[in-house]
Amino acid sequence: MAKREINEKTPLMILAGPMFGELLLNILVNNVDTMMLSHHSQNAVGAVGNANQIMFFLNLTFNIIATATSVVVAQYLGAKQHDKMNTIYTLAMFVNLISGLLFSGIFVFSKGLILKAIDVPEIMLQDAYTYINIVGGTMVFLALYNVMLQILRCNGFANVGMIISILINVINIVGNYVFLYGPLKFLNLGVAGVALATATSRIVALIVAIVFFYTKKIGRFGIKYLRPFPFRMLGSMIKIGLPSAGENMSYNLYQIFLLRLINGMGPEAVNAKVYSASLVSLSMVFSNSAAMATQIITGHLVGAGKEDAAYKRVFSTLKISLPITIGMSTLNWALSPFTLKFFTSEATIIKYASMIMLVDIVIEIGRCLNMTFVSSLKAAGDYVFPLVVGLVMMWGIGATVGYTMGVVVGVGVAGVFMGTASDEFLRGLVTMWRWRSGKWRGKAIVKSKKVENE
Repeated sequence: MAKREINEKTPLMILAGPMFGELLLNILVNNVDTMMLSHHSQNAVGAVGNANQIMFFLNLTFNIIATATSVVVAQYLGAKQHDKMNTIYTLAMFVNLISGLLFSGIFVFSKGLILKAIDVPEIMLQDAYTYINIVGGTMVFLALYNVMLQILRCNGFANVGMIISILINVINIVGNYVFLYGPLKFLNLGVAGVALATATSRIVALIVAIVFFYTKKIGRFGIKYLRPFPFRMLGSMIKIGLPSAGENMSYNLYQIFLLRLINGMGPEAVNAKVYSASLVSLSMVFSNSAAMATQIITGHLVGAGKEDAAYKRVFSTLKISLPITIGMSTLNWALSPFTLKFFTSEATIIKYASMIMLVDIVIEIGRCLNMTFVSSLKAAGDYVFPLVVGLVMMWGIGATVGYTMGVVVGVGVAGVFMGTASDEFLRGLVTMWRWRSGKWRGKAIVKSKKVENE
C-alpha cells in the first residue's frame, strides 16, 4: 500500500471510497449492536443510546486536536514542508493523551449528575452507569485513535481506516455474541459485556494504527520533537480546533437538549429516536465521507496556494454527493416500515420512528450542504464563521422550532426533528454562500514555498 500524493487531480473516490466503507461498516455494526441489545432488553437500548449521546459529546472534546491535526497536516504536506511533520504528529498525540485521561476521569465521576440532568428514565439509569464506567473510562484510546486516523488519511492512507474498521467490528460483534448469547452468557453481564467488547475494539484499533504508522515510515513520535516545546504550533492547532470543536460541541449540546425533550415523551419515544438514528446514519454516510475527503483535498490545495482549484473542487463534490444523499434518505424512509421491524415489533415505536425518517429527508439535504462547505471552510483556515453560524442557527432556529413543534404544538418526537431540519437546511445555504463569497481566501495557516518565493 503505497503513499499517495494528494492534489487537484486526486479523484474524490480515492479518499471518499475507503471512508465510505469505513463509516458504513461502523454504522452496520452499531445497528447490529442495537439489534442484539433490543433482543436482550428494550430498556438497555435506551440506556446505551443515552450514554452514547453523552459520550459523543466527550469525543468532540478530543476532536479539538484531531480536527486541527487534519487541517495542519494537510496544509503542511500541500506546502511540501515535511521537516515539521514529526513535531505535529507528536504534539497532537501528546495533547490528546493528557486531555483523554483528564476528561474521561471527570466524565465517569460525574455521570450521575449528567444523566439525571437530561432526564433519563429511572429504569434505564443503572445500565447507562455501567456502560459509561467501562466505555467512558477507556475513551482515551479513542482520543488517540482519532488523531492517528487523521494522520493516516492526510498522508493518503484512507484505506487503513476501513481495514481497521473491519477488524474492530468483528471484535464488537463476536464480543457482543459471546457475552449476550454465547459461552459467557451465564455471567449475565448484559450491557457490561457489550461495553467490554466496545472498549477492547478501540484498544486494538489504536495499536494497529500505530503499527501501520511505523511500518510505512510515515513519521515518528518522540519527546525530542517537543524540545523546545512548540507553543506556537500548539497555539495554531488550538486556534483551529477550538472553534471547530466549539461548533460540534454546540451541536451535540443542542442534540442533548432535543434528547431531553424526547426523554420527557416516554420510553417509546426514546427508543423510536434510537432505532431511527441507527437507520438515518445510513442516509448520511456518503455525504459525510465525501465531505471528509474534500476537506483533506482542500487542505492540500490551499497549502499549495491553489485556491481557485480548491473552490471548484468543492462544488464538484456537491454535484456527486447531494443527489446520492437525497436518493438514500428517500429510500431509507420508504423502507422504514419494514427495516424497523429488525429492531422492534411494537407498532407505536415503528410509527414514531418512520415519521422521524420522513422529516430526515429534509435534514439530510441540509446536512449534505453543511458538511461539504463547513469542512472546506475549516480546511482553508476559515474556522470562526462556521462556529458563529452554528450557534445562531442551532439555538435560534433548531431548538426553538423543535420545542415549539414537538412540545407546544404537540406533534411529538417527529416535531422535535423538524427543528433539526430547519437548522440544517438554512445553515447549509448560509455556509454555501460563504464559500461562494471567497472570504475564506488568504486564511491558510501555512504558505507554500512557491507562494513565499513569488
